Amino acid sequence: HEREHDREISELAAKHSEEMEKLRAELKEEQRHLLDELRQEMEATHRAEHEQAQLQSQTLHSLELEALRLTLNNMHTSQLELTQSNLRKEKETALMELREMLNDKRAQEVAILQSRHQLEWEKIKEQCQKEKEDL
Repeated sequence: HEREHDREISELAAKHSEEMEKLRAELKEEQRHLLDELRQEMEATHRAEHEQAQLQSQTLHSLELEALRLTLNNMHTSQLELTQSNLRKEKETALMELREMLNDKRAQEVAILQSRHQLEWEKIKEQCQKEKEDL
C-alpha cells in the first residue's frame, strides 16, 4: 500500500509539474502575443503621427510629437503593467485552484487507504479470533 501510495503521489507530482509547465508556457505565449500587439499599435501610431507632423511647422511638429510619444509610451506602459498584473493574478489563481485540487485528491486517497487498512485490520482480527476459537 505504501508503494502504491508513493507511486500515486509521484504520479500526482509529475502531473502537477506538467500542468505548471503548460500554464507557464501559455502565460508566456499570451504575454508575447500582447507585446507584439502593443508593438504594432505603437508602430502604427508613430507612423500616423509622423505623417501629420510633416504637414505642420517644424517647431510645432517637435513639441506635439514629443508630447504624443510620451503619452503613448505612458499608456502602453500602463497597459502592459495592467496586463502583466492580470496574468500574474490568473496564474496565482490557477496555482491555488490546482493546489486545492491536489490537496483534496490526496485527502481522498488517504481516506481510502485508511479505510482499506481498517478493513484489512478487521479481517486479520477476525481470522485471529477464529484461529483462537479453533485452538
